Amino acid sequence: MGIQKVGVVGCGLMGSGIAQVCAQAGFTTVVREVSAEFVEKGLKAIEKNLARLVEKGTFAEAQKSEVRGRLTGTTNVADLKDCDVVVEAIVELLPAKRELFTALDALCPPSTIFASNTSSLTITEIATSTKRPDRFVGLHFFNPVPVMKLVEVVRTIATDEKVYEEMVAFGAKLGKTPVRAHDSTGFIVNRLLVPYLLDAIRALEEGVGSIEDIDNSMKLGCGHPMGPLTLLDFVGLDTTYYISNIMFEEFREKRFASPPLLKRMVLAGWNGRKSGRGFYDYSDPAKPKAMKF
Repeated sequence: MGIQKVGVVGCGLMGSGIAQVCAQAGFTTVVREVSAEFVEKGLKAIEKNLARLVEKGTFAEAQKSEVRGRLTGTTNVADLKDCDVVVEAIVELLPAKRELFTALDALCPPSTIFASNTSSLTITEIATSTKRPDRFVGLHFFNPVPVMKLVEVVRTIATDEKVYEEMVAFGAKLGKTPVRAHDSTGFIVNRLLVPYLLDAIRALEEGVGSIEDIDNSMKLGCGHPMGPLTLLDFVGLDTTYYISNIMFEEFREKRFASPPLLKRMVLAGWNGRKSGRGFYDYSDPAKPKAMKF
């Protein structure tokens, strides 16, 4: 029968986006959150995104209704028991992920495939909380999920070949370009991106250039859509700090070590756009101003 029903755990920024693209691709989708308030917030975000597509002429009103009709929100993890695939997109903490998958493993039939949207933890370590490591993969989407075309499909040494190929095909059905990645911390994108971002902070610390000049150099000299310090603010300095610490713990290489400035900014609560201040001040979001250090 193949994949027909998808479960998504987590209806935050990433989870709601994953649920949306699954429903848009024609899959019956159940998205679970810990409270009714979070479920409602996530579903409203999806409805807003779908309405925007209608405004742009990408979607007809009838299509919007069809997609919304394939989406169900719940606070009960047991409502995922008959899903063919369950994608986890909860907090980036190993104990929480392992607890969730242990519960899902007891609920779902042996045929259900499990996937984690983790960006930094190893899939193998999460999969050991279940009795189906052969049916466990990583599906790492990028923010914003409905817009970004990439998905990293991650296999472990225990992943069954047929399961892996099925999930690569699933990624394509979601309208994404799947890339095949092995279960190495950071996978492909963060393995290359995180050292680049950390080096940009080191360059600022060492007086190589100002915030604006570092960003403009990479935009205009390398054709990047945004400079590394702007990108750090967009991703979240706390998120980058957390990921870099996990990668440094795994590899013990200087390129993954967090610069002192990043640590101090996170401690001060300067986490980028979401906190209103990072490498730029977002008091006026339309005209961010570079901070002075």
